[in-house]
Amino acid sequence: MDRGEALGLLRNHLKDDRMVKHCVSVEAIMRALARRLGEDEELWALVGLLHDIDYDEVGRDPSRHGLEALGILEGKLPRHGLEAIAAHNEHNGFRAGSEAERLLHALRAADHASGLIVAAALVMPGKRLAEVKLETLLRKFKQKDFARGVSRDRIKEIEFLGLGLEEFLALALDAMKNVAEELGL
Repeated sequence: MDRGEALGLLRNHLKDDRMVKHCVSVEAIMRALARRLGEDEELWALVGLLHDIDYDEVGRDPSRHGLEALGILEGKLPRHGLEAIAAHNEHNGFRAGSEAERLLHALRAADHASGLIVAAALVMPGKRLAEVKLETLLRKFKQKDFARGVSRDRIKEIEFLGLGLEEFLALALDAMKNVAEELGL
């Protein structure tokens, strides 16, 4: 599956443009992570783009989110990509195999980092990613009352891949700045 096909499939399943933009953000971070770590950029980007494809269908039910995606994406991604998508939501009980472990940690970290970065952009005077600095992100990361839905523990999963928090947030911020126009930020 190429990006165009994946984006079309995503738009068929997600009606909320904000969710599509979230998926595009995670895609950008995952692509940058794959490049940095010497992984398959296309696969990692597609996993990021498609990770929330079932969000509308499950009615935001955390016990089903990720599992419905397996049926939608079967045969379109390698098994370890599907497992990372299914397991990125720890509330559904799905356990990914060892082949999916790196991809899963990356996806969880990218998913939550994108939320932190968007929240930081939205409190800037011009509400633009270009205004967000790494120092701001690091400060906001430490503020537990900022972007409460963002799991700092999930972001710190990046350490399982050998990256430190500061390097990861810098990479994620740069990746999202590269798609800022598509995100409207």
